[in-house]
Amino acid sequence: MRTYAYGYPRLGENREFKRIIEGYWQGKVSEAELKQGVRALEQNRLTTYAQFVDAYPVGELTLYDNMLDTAIMLGVYPIDPADLTAYFQLARGADALPMTKWFNTNYHYLVSRLSPVSEFRSHWRKPLFALRRWFETEQFYHAPELSDAHFQARWNKPNEAHSGHRAGYPYLIGPYTFLRLSRGLEPAQRPAMLEKLTPVYSEILSSLKEAGAAYVHIDEPAFALDVPDAEVQAIRAAYQTLGQAAPILLFVYYDSVDFLPQLYDLPLAGIGLDLIHGKRNYDHIAQHGFPSDKILIAGVVDGRNVWKTDLAATAARIRQLQARTGATVWLSNAAPLAHLPVTVELETQLEPALRERIAFAKERLRELRLLKTLLTEGETAETRAWNAYHHPTDHWYSPAVQRRVADLKPEDFERALPYAERDKIQRERLKLPLFPTTTIGSFPQTPEVRQMRQAYRTGKITAQAYETYIQNQIRELIQFQESLGLDVLVHGEFERTDMVEFFAEKMHGIAFTQHGWLLSYGTRVYRPPIIYGDVARAEPMTLKETVFAQSLTQKPVKGMLTGPVTIIAWSYVREDIPVEQVAYQIALALNDEVRELEEAGIAIIQIDEPAYREKAPLKRADWDSYFRWAAQAFKLAARAKPETQIHTHMCYSDFNAVLHFIDWMDADVITMEAARSKGEVISAFEHYNYARQIGPGVFDVHTPAVPSVESIEAVMERAIRVFPKEQFWVNPDCGLKTRQWDEVVPALKNMVEAARNLRAKYGG
Repeated sequence: MRTYAYGYPRLGENREFKRIIEGYWQGKVSEAELKQGVRALEQNRLTTYAQFVDAYPVGELTLYDNMLDTAIMLGVYPIDPADLTAYFQLARGADALPMTKWFNTNYHYLVSRLSPVSEFRSHWRKPLFALRRWFETEQFYHAPELSDAHFQARWNKPNEAHSGHRAGYPYLIGPYTFLRLSRGLEPAQRPAMLEKLTPVYSEILSSLKEAGAAYVHIDEPAFALDVPDAEVQAIRAAYQTLGQAAPILLFVYYDSVDFLPQLYDLPLAGIGLDLIHGKRNYDHIAQHGFPSDKILIAGVVDGRNVWKTDLAATAARIRQLQARTGATVWLSNAAPLAHLPVTVELETQLEPALRERIAFAKERLRELRLLKTLLTEGETAETRAWNAYHHPTDHWYSPAVQRRVADLKPEDFERALPYAERDKIQRERLKLPLFPTTTIGSFPQTPEVRQMRQAYRTGKITAQAYETYIQNQIRELIQFQESLGLDVLVHGEFERTDMVEFFAEKMHGIAFTQHGWLLSYGTRVYRPPIIYGDVARAEPMTLKETVFAQSLTQKPVKGMLTGPVTIIAWSYVREDIPVEQVAYQIALALNDEVRELEEAGIAIIQIDEPAYREKAPLKRADWDSYFRWAAQAFKLAARAKPETQIHTHMCYSDFNAVLHFIDWMDADVITMEAARSKGEVISAFEHYNYARQIGPGVFDVHTPAVPSVESIEAVMERAIRVFPKEQFWVNPDCGLKTRQWDEVVPALKNMVEAARNLRAKYGG
């Protein structure tokens, strides 16, 4: 029995990845220093793998995103990979690739654009360099290619394909996942494109086998989606060829594989399956078995949640699999460990009852080692100690909160009037112009803002001094927004860190970490809270700052909340009760806040739900039950008076298939990303009669490029061919927190000018 782990976080225990890359962007880190820093980070990752498990992938590390790297490898974007300017231009330049959620996680990937006439070729041999560097122990591969002659002169290790004792296996994203997650192809075109892509992958795999790869790790998480029969047959044809080019370890995670038996007769060396979130995988194997000529790489420790693995129960399941299949079983994580922070070791301030019950990425590696020990040697003091908890958890639960959820009635999930009637009342109250302009909520968090917040948290300044500072920031921002001519203002969220963490800190039953950072995209990080008990609002969370901002202006100021589904999606959630009950607890706490904002005279309240689509199950058959409770949770949080206009915000998701589920939310206004996708999201609404108001983002906030008036007008013109102009709002596609003021000021000026130009044109 062997242990295998993959997807270990690239961020580093102290966010070294973020500092190195952003330092390079800012001109503070040279290219040589960048390479040296990433080399050290990769060495640390691989050393950590080797400390705990028998085998692992090499070549996972990327400077921005592995889907981008795959597109470059395949010649879709045939830049020189050593040209970091060109590389980062694709990632974050003026014409950066679109960005969307990676399956139902909070990671964002860069989306390639393909067409039926796209051609592929082996352009960048990144996996080969990763393998060679690993053999050489240098383990840094994002560098100009060595020629074969140069390499052979330096590398005298023999070809050791199939040797089995090589612990590092080169890493690839599979061809089907790459095609399925790209844009520009109709489903009927994918089989032909997969056939076209197969020879390129075959060439890559053959080179890896010749270079000494014992196995090649291929990720195909898209196999867990709903895969049409024609595509299953195309997958079988592709892997019939690819499996002969090199020994493949194929990994599918996040859910079960509906066509698992059709993988059994393919020439694959092993199949990695998620047995945590893909429980139907386990049921299928328990009933129908698994081929004895393949390695079953059993994903039995959770890569997506933090609660410790029950070693004894998991070992019993593994023994059952071994008895029923006769297959060789390797122990592995059930999803990439990148969805977990690096280690619990740094979390010295968590309460002991919680700290002893959770495991992050490094601890998952340890669990794999302990499971192997338990299965091969029997119980030891270390295996017994892992699930031996010493602190009680009774204080985590609240009968009062449980009663509130149990007592909910159908009317608690509905507004008092239908949208059409609310709309009339709200328009009369707000008196906004045609194409009202606003922002999504946050404004730049300058170093000074972050330093003052840290000074307050560490006791270096008093609460009164910090409050005065925040009020001054709000006052200046209100004046700035009024000078620009924005119609609906925000207070700027200067007091907030992450949009979920801020609320988690103000609710009972939710803990937050000191060092539990995750990558959201590129170098952007956030800290997921841990929902461990019954959730309730401790005190008003946003009232003071919002009311203060409203006192400074006659224009409406939006109250800004984060919705229950997003708080759940971006947190680690307790597993002892159904997730919808957790959502209703959070929604009730948020609705308490909505009521107080209304009573204070706030006319517009925005409840952001960027994760509403993202958290949907991968299988369409599971959507209806998910969206019912998700929409109910939002409506419970947003149950406001008819005259209160409820906004929500969503970003970087594929909306085509979920518009009627968005309708279920019954929000008055929705804002969403449309700029980076060049307005493609608008096409989702062309054949759907969306009756509410909408603000498709008119410029991309995830790039430092300043949009022109003309580019903003182009997005607006595209949109108002689909939406009645009376329903159209003008806004950026997301919050401005990560941008610099010298980018934000001209961008917003151009946005307001574009709105004014179109008002003049369309009679507003």
